[in-house]
Amino acid sequence: MATTIEQIEHDLLKLSKQERAFLADRLLSSLDGEVLSEVDAAWVAEAEHRFEEYKSGKRQVVSAEDVFTDAERVAK
Repeated sequence: MATTIEQIEHDLLKLSKQERAFLADRLLSSLDGEVLSEVDAAWVAEAEHRFEEYKSGKRQVVSAEDVFTDAERVAK
């Protein structure tokens, strides 16, 4: 069993920081019986994608004030 765990750990450490964080969250959630639904997993993936775009300069920052202003406008 130790060899299997060591191999899994070795393989997982090759994942990106975001992928490891996502997996860690899923594993911890599974201890309480709360595994992310497909919808939750899709939102996490989208958030990670947007963050990567932001870090690479492909996406610009939008202030919370602008977000809420736009949301109020759309809601009317």
